[in-house]
Amino acid sequence: MTNKPEENVGEILEAPPPVSELRQFIRIFLGRGIVVFGMAVLLAFIIVAIFAPFFAPYDPYEPTLGQGLLSPSKEHLLGTDALGRDTLSRIVYGSRTSLMIGLIVVFSAAVIGVGLGLVAGYYGGWVLTIIMRFVDALMSFPMILLALVIAALLGGGIKNVIIALTVGLVPIYARLMCGQVITSKENDYIMAEQALGASNLRVMVRHLIPNCFPPLIVLMTMMLGATILAEAGLSFLGIGVEAPIAAWGSMVADGRDYLLRAPMLSFARPARARREDARVIGEQPRNEHR
Repeated sequence: MTNKPEENVGEILEAPPPVSELRQFIRIFLGRGIVVFGMAVLLAFIIVAIFAPFFAPYDPYEPTLGQGLLSPSKEHLLGTDALGRDTLSRIVYGSRTSLMIGLIVVFSAAVIGVGLGLVAGYYGGWVLTIIMRFVDALMSFPMILLALVIAALLGGGIKNVIIALTVGLVPIYARLMCGQVITSKENDYIMAEQALGASNLRVMVRHLIPNCFPPLIVLMTMMLGATILAEAGLSFLGIGVEAPIAAWGSMVADGRDYLLRAPMLSFARPARARREDARVIGEQPRNEHR
């Protein structure tokens, strides 16, 4: 007599098919609404920055005589600045400037900071002491303050802004990488690799960097937004991106000069304010009672 339940034991105990890490990541990612919203905003920002010429209705750098400080209208959805340049077009091109500077600064600071932290954490001793004391000296100043001082010494311009912000971010990456390396180099697989005669460069490149990289990715994504805000702050203070390059910070600074007389540079206002715009740019309104 056969026992049917025993015949199906193999089928009952059969493990379910494994779920790939990619599918698991997508399921968790799509299950968080705030994360999806943030990713959508980030993708929109990147698309607008890359394809700025297709989204900008006008040339952001071409002034138009007699069209200065216009209110929002069908022709200029956000009005124009004092030189007659379309505000919306300059905002679109300003996103390209901010994204370019943010990416260059984040990756440059990551390369330098990871290198310093890797060397300091792996060799230890006096190497660790010298590098980390230098990093501690830089970290004693807030990033934006350190970048402000360096940018003021070097002067304005995109190149100097990138240098200033990179120096301000390097200590953060160096400190994080050093801590990760000190923890990871004590693992058994690292000690086994060293016992087999692997060179220090091979251990650092093939094992330490890949295992210490996930926290760095998180830090890079966080620092991208902070870098864009820092660049806007420097441009607002007049020591960042110089005219006529479109930059969000400098645009806010330009609108500050006309905040009371022409607030459409900072906020949209109705088209009835065109007569006030005419007086701002020096035109004499006609006398309607004459």
